[in-house]
Amino acid sequence: MVNIDYETILPDIEELIENQNAGALLNILVDLHPADIEEILNRLKKDERHYVFNILPNELASEVLSELETPIIEQVLEGVTETKITNLVDEMESDDAADLIAELPVEVADKVMDRLTEESAQEVKELLPYKEDTAGGIMAVEVISMPETATVNETIERIRERRDEFEALYNIWVVDSNHTLIGSVSLKDLVLAKGYTTLREIMNIDVHSIHVDMDQEEAANYFRRYDLVSVPVVNDNGQLIGRITVDDIVDVLEEEGSEDMGFVAGAPDEEVLEESAFAVSKARIPWLLVSFVGNIIAAFVLKAFNVTIESHIASAFFFPLIMAMGGSTGQQASVIVVRGLATGDIHSGDSIKRLFKEFRVSLINSFIFAILIFGFIYYWQGILFASILSISLFIVINGSSQFGALLPFMFKRLNIDPALATAPFIATTIDIFGLLVYLSILSLGLGLFG
Repeated sequence: MVNIDYETILPDIEELIENQNAGALLNILVDLHPADIEEILNRLKKDERHYVFNILPNELASEVLSELETPIIEQVLEGVTETKITNLVDEMESDDAADLIAELPVEVADKVMDRLTEESAQEVKELLPYKEDTAGGIMAVEVISMPETATVNETIERIRERRDEFEALYNIWVVDSNHTLIGSVSLKDLVLAKGYTTLREIMNIDVHSIHVDMDQEEAANYFRRYDLVSVPVVNDNGQLIGRITVDDIVDVLEEEGSEDMGFVAGAPDEEVLEESAFAVSKARIPWLLVSFVGNIIAAFVLKAFNVTIESHIASAFFFPLIMAMGGSTGQQASVIVVRGLATGDIHSGDSIKRLFKEFRVSLINSFIFAILIFGFIYYWQGILFASILSISLFIVINGSSQFGALLPFMFKRLNIDPALATAPFIATTIDIFGLLVYLSILSLGLGLFG
């Protein structure tokens, strides 16, 4: 089926579930792509998901499981026996199997590992030590590697022997006696070469490889930069230990994009499909606390200048303007830098260059808005307050822009995800900065000329 109309098919599926018509339901599902089944499961209720997943054949269920998000995986596996989970893991590629094992409760994971075939268990054990957000965490250990002395016919025979291990195969990796990566042969070159030709004669020695500890976001940028579909993963000694394919990178890009949007919203650890209100609350509270504390500090700043505010009530009308302009300017600068750092278009060493560019931009913007606010306030409150407000706005916009651009570089230097800079932390900090600047200049101006 192509271009599934979920709104049309969903009522039929729900009716079949209600009638416990497993046969008719399975006839529909087996013709769908695993990604389409995943979309259907996302739209069903918890008990309906559980029913649908349990009627799927092991091979199809394992493919669907690889597509699901963590909260849905927990639901569909609830009450499933260790034997069933073991059968599902055995059907998966090593990277997906390791991800699933890592999600299971420790006692269940141990039982499943004990029941796996020796080969599957060994593959999973090789992957579990790697951090999930590194190349090692997303790679698969199923690779076809051959010595450079192997012939084309020998290599093709090896591919035939192991064809069931791969959903897609793009390259054959050539290694030496120490299993060090020395070259690659594309399938195109392999099938076009004569059978007696050795891999040494047709291999490409200019191989793009990724270190096992490389951050997954950097790996994704590496794929994008060189238009790759499959890359070997090597250890410190240059030995081949796995591979990453473009489908893994698509998942990484989606994950990183969702994570960055979560940071912007102040809910970086929240799963979109999470149904537990307590789990969602737990993810949001730390970031709300940042805003809470920041605004408490802002309240103390206002209290410290209450005499100034009382002497010129109109000044309070412009608190939202100062905070909004500062916050928006800081967010604009930080988001551009965060995006540039994420895509590789901006590097850590570009901080001075970037800050100078942001200064020039903010200089233009702050001058324009300072003139606008001066003209507006001059006819309402006179030249003194118009000057105070325009100078304050000029300083706040410039300072916020520099702070917003600098903060992601600081996070990067500290090995913290720069997307943190777009969380409520930056907006709250700039609010306090804006109030301090505005009220300080107001106090000084009214003290000298008021």
